[in-house]
Amino acid sequence: MTEPQTPEPQTPEPQNPEPLTTDAETGRTAVVFPGMGPFRFTDVGEFLLTNPHARRRLAIADEVVGYSVFDRYRQSDAEEEAQYAEHTQIAFLTICLSLADWAEETLGVRPELCAGPSFGQRAAVTYAGSLPFEETVRLTAELARCEEEYFRQEHREAVTHCVIHTPEERLREALAELDDAGEWHDISGYIDQGFYLVSLREPVLDRFKKRIGELGGYNMYTMWPPVHAPAFGALRRKAEEEVLGGFEVADPKLPVVADQSGELLTDAAGVRTMLLDTFNRPIRWPDMVATMREQGITKVCIAGPDNLFGRVTSTGENFEVVAIDARKAMRPRVRQRSARRARR
Repeated sequence: MTEPQTPEPQTPEPQNPEPLTTDAETGRTAVVFPGMGPFRFTDVGEFLLTNPHARRRLAIADEVVGYSVFDRYRQSDAEEEAQYAEHTQIAFLTICLSLADWAEETLGVRPELCAGPSFGQRAAVTYAGSLPFEETVRLTAELARCEEEYFRQEHREAVTHCVIHTPEERLREALAELDDAGEWHDISGYIDQGFYLVSLREPVLDRFKKRIGELGGYNMYTMWPPVHAPAFGALRRKAEEEVLGGFEVADPKLPVVADQSGELLTDAAGVRTMLLDTFNRPIRWPDMVATMREQGITKVCIAGPDNLFGRVTSTGENFEVVAIDARKAMRPRVRQRSARRARR
């Protein structure tokens, strides 16, 4: 159900990774783990296969779930229904944390806090020390199965759709028309000015998309399973009773910014609540940005495949944004190959 994203202009990056300047020179740094959007094996496969941090984490993940995450991800890459499958989620988690490892080692990243909107909160709580990586892999696998079971029985037609360039009053107009037709909807995410996630029934999606276009907005992609909708309170309870109750969440060693409220979390209870609230509370990236600014953050390092949070206006206007992605991490390897060929 995922639609291709409109390509964004790429910001030129330095050919040689350089250590980041110190916090004393530039202010404070945060690591942000992005939400999970469409990403392709061809963009990250070599990183997973060759980066020592990724290889180490993949070996742990394979042991936890009992299969090769790399092989399943590679084999299912072209399958639309596998874009948010259990193994794809674990691969995304592994990539994000491995890139953060690489950034610490190679770029000297030393963050003061971390954040993870939407699915990124799983990597954030691991990076912050509230859950060991192997436990987060197990949590991710069990929650994926829990969600799949829930949506086979409840809200079977629900999807979450992303709209941009849509002023709030225009969005409210489109949603009021759904109300008039007796159609359910929830706002699942406040990403930026004019940028929202909306959950609704798939049978009315085409009508809604057409209306957004008529109102001057733009439709991006559609997600299944749907996310962060207040209507999914029963899923939150199911996840708490059947999954999260079996995990011991520790106090974070690094403060975590809650993606539903922007609250700065410093204890296990807050982290646990955030993990559960992801099912039925919308994400609020502007609130997260405000909290990071209040904490003196001037630089955010986006660790993972990201076409969203590092690119929106509120991020670029408030922070220096450093993309920590697989292409950047692989460049030293490319240079080494070129040097070997030159010597021959």
